[in-house]
Amino acid sequence: MEDTVIVDTSYSAIINAPLDNIDIPAWCFSLPDEEYQGCSPAHVAAGATRARDGRRMSINVEVIGGTPMVQHYVEQKSSPHHLLLRSISDLFTSSGRTTMEVNWELSVKAMDDGRCEFTNRVYTRPTEEFSAYLDRQGIPFDLFRAQRQPVSAAHNAGETPLFAASIERHALRHAKAAA
Repeated sequence: MEDTVIVDTSYSAIINAPLDNIDIPAWCFSLPDEEYQGCSPAHVAAGATRARDGRRMSINVEVIGGTPMVQHYVEQKSSPHHLLLRSISDLFTSSGRTTMEVNWELSVKAMDDGRCEFTNRVYTRPTEEFSAYLDRQGIPFDLFRAQRQPVSAAHNAGETPLFAASIERHALRHAKAAA
C-alpha cells in the first residue's frame, strides 16, 4: 500500500513544559478558532464536534497549495501524549469537489523534566473518489504526488513549531489552573 501514499511528512519541535502537563486531545478538541488560525497562514477555521458514533471530531478548514480543504478528523487513538485522527477530507478544486484520506498524528515525549519533543505527522492517501478525479483529469498519480509533496511538507514544517507553542501555552495555562 506504500505506493498509494500521497504524502507522509513528520516534523518535530520543542515544548517547554513537563510531560505530565501535556494533554494533546484536550488541546485539540478545545482549540479556539483564533488559536488554530495563528498556527498557519493557511488555516481558516477550526471547531470540535462528535462523529455519528460518538467519537470526538476536530473540524479544520485550511487552504493547502491553493486548494481549500475541509477536514473531518475523527479520533482513532487517544491518550494524553498521543492522538491519531483520520479524516475523509473534502477538497474544492477548480475542476470540482473530491475527497482524500488525511491522517493526522500528534505525539509528545519527554526530553527532560521541563521539556518535551512534539511530533506532528500528516500522511494522506487517495480515496476511490480521488483516484477517479485524477483519471477524469488525465493526471497520473505519480505526477500529482510529486507536485503535492513539497507543498504539504512546507505546510507541515511551518505549522509544527506553532502547534508546539500552542500546546505549550495550553499545558502551562492548565497547570496554573490546577495549582
